[in-house]
Amino acid sequence: MKKLAWLFAPLLLLGNAPEAPKPEPAKPALWVLKDEDTTLYLFGTIHMLPKDYKWRTPVIDKALADSSDLVLEVHDAADSGKSGETFLKFAMSPGLPPVLDRLPEAKRAGAKAMFDQFGIPLALVDQFESWAVALTLSVTAIQSLGQSHKYGVESVLTEQFDAAKKPISGLETSEQQLGFFDTLPEEAQRTFLASSLDDTADLSKEFDAMIASWAAGDEAKIALTFDDEMQMSPELLDRLLRQRNANWTVWIKDRMAKPGTTFIAVGAGHLAGKGSVQTMLAAKGLMVTRLQ
Repeated sequence: MKKLAWLFAPLLLLGNAPEAPKPEPAKPALWVLKDEDTTLYLFGTIHMLPKDYKWRTPVIDKALADSSDLVLEVHDAADSGKSGETFLKFAMSPGLPPVLDRLPEAKRAGAKAMFDQFGIPLALVDQFESWAVALTLSVTAIQSLGQSHKYGVESVLTEQFDAAKKPISGLETSEQQLGFFDTLPEEAQRTFLASSLDDTADLSKEFDAMIASWAAGDEAKIALTFDDEMQMSPELLDRLLRQRNANWTVWIKDRMAKPGTTFIAVGAGHLAGKGSVQTMLAAKGLMVTRLQ
């Protein structure tokens, strides 16, 4: 499930990836909510990118400079040691069947070859719950393309706000975010895992298309990326997208009651499609204007 690159913060930090060719400049989407004394910028991110990816624009730079604080999906994900410990706490469970036995028989040989290809020991992931195996595979596969959390939008923004001594906070903790996966029914977890295996077939081509959609700020194409996959499991759609968007909508509405300027950066998948944060805000009477 490569879509995690713009849907979830990079909680599973597996080291740096190799460098990739220098891409063309980007112009990702940015929105704003305003009233008399409050300005909230809403930016869709992609969590893992190649080195030197040019996504900054004058409009984004001005919004960042004007903002007194930064709000991310998860701020504590930047601590790789803590994130790894939290992941293992949720991921490992005793008495699980071997991971290959949790897959349809037709997928087992291909799955074994994929784990071998990416150097993921079956002895390790056999101890992981199905969602954790899927997450491990997804992140490892994305990193194999030269994408890294180190060059992702959140890392760049965190470095900038830390340097400016501006506060940074998170809409969720890493424990809360992993809890969304951990409480999925096993059937939904196995759907997630099978989908992750399917996603790696044309990974390079599809990930390039993902980045291109994000770079162009193309909401329709970003939303389309999720449609087939999320509809495979209503639990995935509800738990990983709708519930979180609804929670964030309440937070943003409450934040609008306080003065000041804040830059909010969340995965671009949350800001596209029928159930987007912007759609939910509009339903609550809050106007969101696209700046670029």
